[in-house]
Amino acid sequence: MTKPLAFIIEDESDLSYIFSEALKEAGFATEIIASGDRALERLEAVTPDVVILDLHLPKVDGRQILQRIRANSRLDKTRIVIASADPSMADMVDKDADLVLIKPISFGQLRDLAMRVRASLDRTP
Repeated sequence: MTKPLAFIIEDESDLSYIFSEALKEAGFATEIIASGDRALERLEAVTPDVVILDLHLPKVDGRQILQRIRANSRLDKTRIVIASADPSMADMVDKDADLVLIKPISFGQLRDLAMRVRASLDRTP
């Protein structure tokens, strides 16, 4: 069985590395994407199971990426976790996300969450 794929759309390299390692520990294959324009390119080509999405990104912001994901029927089953240090902005998009996490987010917190998401993906036909 292939591993579910998680996109980590985050421009802070230290955070994206921590997020990637936590998701790998939960059994995901990961791809780190550091800019909004690149994220949109990859989302046109690939259907990830999970997206960890920062809202403040270079070139295209996370809110636009979230809207594009939700407007694309091919990405209907993609789970979106917002990871933001901006609680007011996170409040504006929480209805379109599956979960909102406010930074700082610990390795253990994200790993445990990813394990629960992975278990739910394994149960989904």
